[in-house]
Amino acid sequence: MPARRFSAPDVAFAGLDGTTVGELVTAASDLALILDAQGMVRDFASADRELVDGWIAKWVGMAWADTVTVESRPKIASLLADAATGGEVRWRQVNHPARDGPDLPVLYTTVHVGARGDIVALGRDLRPMAVLQQRLVTAQQSLERDYTRLRHVETRYRLLFQVTSEAVLIVDAENLKIVEANPAASHLLRDNVKRLLGRPLLELFDAAAMADMRVLLAGVQGTGRAENVRTRLADGNREILAYAALFRQEHNALLLLRLLPLGGDADAIAVAKAKSRLLEAVESAPDGFVVTSQDGRILAANAAFLDLAQLATEQQARGESLDRWLGRPGVDLNVLTANLRQHGSVHLFATTLRGEYGASTEIEVSAVALPNRDEPSFGFTIRSVGRRLQPAARLGNELPRSVEQLTELVGRVPLKELVRETTDLIERLCIEAALELTGDNRASAAEILGLSRQSLYVKLRRFGLGDLGSDGDVEA
Repeated sequence: MPARRFSAPDVAFAGLDGTTVGELVTAASDLALILDAQGMVRDFASADRELVDGWIAKWVGMAWADTVTVESRPKIASLLADAATGGEVRWRQVNHPARDGPDLPVLYTTVHVGARGDIVALGRDLRPMAVLQQRLVTAQQSLERDYTRLRHVETRYRLLFQVTSEAVLIVDAENLKIVEANPAASHLLRDNVKRLLGRPLLELFDAAAMADMRVLLAGVQGTGRAENVRTRLADGNREILAYAALFRQEHNALLLLRLLPLGGDADAIAVAKAKSRLLEAVESAPDGFVVTSQDGRILAANAAFLDLAQLATEQQARGESLDRWLGRPGVDLNVLTANLRQHGSVHLFATTLRGEYGASTEIEVSAVALPNRDEPSFGFTIRSVGRRLQPAARLGNELPRSVEQLTELVGRVPLKELVRETTDLIERLCIEAALELTGDNRASAAEILGLSRQSLYVKLRRFGLGDLGSDGDVEA
């Protein structure tokens, strides 16, 4: 379609002076250059201060072709020729080089004006467009990387799904119809994979076993936890163990169903049952048990831990840091995880556990690192020992009698008080040794210790040593 020009420009612009024309040109473009017939830059206009200071002001007196990159010079020659011949108005992108940073892309067109052969070059700054194009390219590359990762994950999933020896079915949780089935399931169910797809799941089981399957599936959907049940297939002759687990894909809830034939692999079934009972025992154990990620975030916790932490449901603990409830914030958990990474296990670490509502319980923690190449984790056994702990040494009248008692106070008493406790313990032991050496002669004991008799008596009263009702001294 040919360019549309003004029908009566002589009438519309008859009264315009040079200043008005210049303002129109400046407003219609990001930058405008006035060139002579040889293509030398004589003047410019731009409302963009950055363009003026960083680029255009340096071009005055230069050939327009010298302000652009080498590959853009043929385009400049073409623009000048278009202006000289008065041909069709065409826009061409050229690049102006920069000392530092990217080139300046500008879209130009030229118009011949005046009797002297001057040319006006109108330019549009393409940097905003370049930024948008770069963002688009970055987004496309990111999408390509994500798509590649998803494709690799799907390939691994498909391969594992096909080669596993266990019969596996993927079932729509809403209508209980089979969505996917692997070759092992086809072999176990004695039916073609294509005929299994879309088939109601409950049709595969014996009529008497359907009630058990409904209870299993309802329980999994209600709690989200994996469950199992012993049932029979529709032929009535083969007994299987069915494991069901719930997962979500996009906005759909799906069931992963594993079918293990009983009798064919009795040892594997026995091991599976034992593992299931072990998990039940951990869940019901009187000691708290917590599994965390390497950064201390709780992945699973049993009922005993929830009681200690004063939590109503496991969901309140999941995803939170164990440091929120364990001992001294920022200290105890770091000590435990550091030892787990270095040694693999920790035994009988004494600390406290803080409940959500302020209760504090003396505990012992034993922990182990759970090796897993994909997602290493830690398991913590937490036992309340408040009932069997000896009463803590009082800081006033009752002093610890040994270093062991002092070390038991670490974590329960501030360091300043521990230092004072240690000093008092040493003083008491020295006084007792001096009295024993001197046969309870306090004058001699004071001399051995380098104390005055009055100072010794003060310390004896403080520690409750000896009978201070009488002098009781035997002069040496």
